[in-house]
Amino acid sequence: MTLFDSLNKSEKNHIDYAPLAERMRPLKLDDFIGQEHLVGEGKVLRQIIESDKLYSMILWGPPGSGKTTIARIIKTNTKSKFVSFSAVIAGIKQIKDVMDIASFEMKNNRIKTILFVDEIHRFNKAQQDAFLPFVENGTIVLIGATTENPSFEINSALLSRCKVFILNKLTHENIVELLIKAIKNKEHGFGNHKFTIENESIDFIARFSDGDARIAYNILELVFNNFQTQRNKGEPINPSQIEAIIQKKALLYDKNGEEHFNLISALHKSMRGSDADASAYWTLRMIEGGEDPLYIIRRIVRFATEDIGLADINALAISIAAKDCFEFIGPPEGYLAIIEAAIYCALAPKSNALYATYNKVMEDIKSYLSLPVPMHIRNAPTKLMKEAGYGNGYKYPHNYTNAIINQDYLPEKLKNRVYYQPSKRGFEKILKERLAKINEYKNKLSKT
Repeated sequence: MTLFDSLNKSEKNHIDYAPLAERMRPLKLDDFIGQEHLVGEGKVLRQIIESDKLYSMILWGPPGSGKTTIARIIKTNTKSKFVSFSAVIAGIKQIKDVMDIASFEMKNNRIKTILFVDEIHRFNKAQQDAFLPFVENGTIVLIGATTENPSFEINSALLSRCKVFILNKLTHENIVELLIKAIKNKEHGFGNHKFTIENESIDFIARFSDGDARIAYNILELVFNNFQTQRNKGEPINPSQIEAIIQKKALLYDKNGEEHFNLISALHKSMRGSDADASAYWTLRMIEGGEDPLYIIRRIVRFATEDIGLADINALAISIAAKDCFEFIGPPEGYLAIIEAAIYCALAPKSNALYATYNKVMEDIKSYLSLPVPMHIRNAPTKLMKEAGYGNGYKYPHNYTNAIINQDYLPEKLKNRVYYQPSKRGFEKILKERLAKINEYKNKLSKT
């Protein structure tokens, strides 16, 4: 017996009384769902765990993405001593006690200690500094879990000695798979009970949990405990009953079906119709329905180029900024950036001139295929190419008044084609006037 045996008594798992989320926590990588980029076959974190060649690391990811579960799998698959505690309740004294025990084990038993610290970002600088010498001399392997960006929350000295693994929010499909397993699992789930739940109910729970497995398990357990009579009768649990428990409507939204396209169409047409209120409504309706926010942003970016274009040169910039903002701060605050972009695009002056230009150019490309580049605007980097006439007769605009010269740039068969025809709205009104002056000046040059 070592000093850690008494320390770990409090971690004894009373599995029969634990919440569903704890009971369903896998102990093997093969049972782990999600984070394939880290623990999939042949991936780096999987190789580290399976070879038991661990080094200090930070697991950074949103709530319910599997950080603690990965730590528990490490605990099951390592020959080192494994100690865990939460930064929420632990202080500097507990840290020093663990370090003293770890030093004793290393010195007397040659046993390395893996120390898992949940919510490590809650430790202050002094507490984090306490780990440094023990991480450096190999007494402990530190595994920290955090929902916050380690660059801002972990001391640079400690962070430099750790490898950061980024966990992604679990997908809708991941959550559905976890829920189905919990319903069927006879040892730790509800497989030994009468528990029938409609597929729409599972889908609703998965959407509501927004990638957080713990929330999904908690709702499922709540549903199980609150409908015992209905379960005994073999009656399936439907979405409206789940709504009553969690006090949230199961919005009609099928991400892969007709409603998906109906709603995105509603947003697009609302922005095109310059209706800021409807644009905000349909944007938030999709978000609340479980749509991927980045999909909504992609459609707004498309709208900014297709229906606004150069009529408002800020529309595209604001739409891209909404993407960056959402990726930087995440939900729910990041949703405001998406709504901001939708409202801005709704109120911006509209023009489909760029879209029309694209269609006209594509039509000629399909009709004429690969027309040759006019000789005078070809590149001539070699003597042979110059002798062949490449670049011959090209007029350098900067050598002429207003940097404009009457010179053809399109292929011969497309001479005098007009593709871009700006509207009289927004910034395109200025572009239209500028284009008219350029054409007028070129016509004067052609007559001289």
